[in-house]
Amino acid sequence: MGNFIQHLSDRVTIVASARLWLEDAALQQTKTTASLPGMARVVGLPDLHPGRGYPVGAAFFSTGWIYPALVGNDIGCGMTLWQTGLLAGKVKLDKLDKQIGNLDEPLDNDEWEALAQADATLAGQRDALSRALTAAQLDTSHLRSLGTIGRGNHFAELQSIDQVTCADTVARAGLAGKSLQLLVHSGSRGLGQAILASHVAAFGHAGLAEAEATVYLQQHAAAVRFAELNRALIGARILHRLRTDGVRVLDVNHNTVVPAQVDGQQGWLHRKGATPSDQGLVMLPGSRDDYSYMLEPVAANGVLSLHSLAHGAGRKWQRTDCKDRLLKIASPEQLSRTSFGGRVICNDRALIYEEASQAYKNVDSVLDCLVGAGLARVVYRSKPVLTYKTRGECC
Repeated sequence: MGNFIQHLSDRVTIVASARLWLEDAALQQTKTTASLPGMARVVGLPDLHPGRGYPVGAAFFSTGWIYPALVGNDIGCGMTLWQTGLLAGKVKLDKLDKQIGNLDEPLDNDEWEALAQADATLAGQRDALSRALTAAQLDTSHLRSLGTIGRGNHFAELQSIDQVTCADTVARAGLAGKSLQLLVHSGSRGLGQAILASHVAAFGHAGLAEAEATVYLQQHAAAVRFAELNRALIGARILHRLRTDGVRVLDVNHNTVVPAQVDGQQGWLHRKGATPSDQGLVMLPGSRDDYSYMLEPVAANGVLSLHSLAHGAGRKWQRTDCKDRLLKIASPEQLSRTSFGGRVICNDRALIYEEASQAYKNVDSVLDCLVGAGLARVVYRSKPVLTYKTRGECC
């Protein structure tokens, strides 16, 4: 465990082996964040990489202070996994591709009615969300974005299990090794951006004293609710179009701030690109042409990482560098096919380069650090079958 936990100071811990490459800019951002007022501990995870002033792939524990900028502009972004009824050995990529169709456009009335009939709770959830937005003085027009994935690193992916490490956990979770799983990664869309922009306009990037954070926390809660319903609707759209059922296995947010107690202190746990390790099973996804892993957190060691785990492989290249690096060696058509025989739906020529697997770390290097530090155990490994990014062309 000691070889995978690096203490850079009394406040900064990095979960990484000496061999894992981490950018100097990410480490510097982590150290800088630790000096913020009220900041008690900062943990960088193996997928740590630089963000816009603050690191991504990290957890931050503060006392008396809340930092909206640490949560970022996609409040509630996270992942939801469903077990589907689609047999992995019988699906055809061309048929799946055609059935899924275009998920970029918002739900129309006909599709909404079909989904609401299939799940009677959806209408109540949307009404409750509308009331929460109104109470938080947020624009309800954001509701039109519900059920859409967005750009960036967001995706919906059908996966198949190819290696089981803990059959008992797989069975308890209701997972079926011979059927496909659906993983959705998305968040609060433009709502989170509007909330952060409002905060920055009023306070800059400064934090809020706990007593001054009531408005932000109310808006944050509404955005988290939005993100969770958004993922539920994305999953419902896909399952409905594929004419199959689905059972939700997990749903976690990785951009949030929540009250927490750490080392006997009451405070606020911020996560930016970090998966909670105190809410059951979690996914560690690869990057379109890499494996993903279902993990079981080791609760006894959770305090080492502020009860947080890596939420993916972590970027290796800046987005602006990807096309120049890859243009001469891979076409968009080549990047839309994976070494596993899978397919990537991404008609945005810029985005398919930005999100190429080469732009990310190898997920096994991140996994080795989490397991080596005693933070998680592998439940199963899966490979991508069909990944949906966008049907839309870049403007």
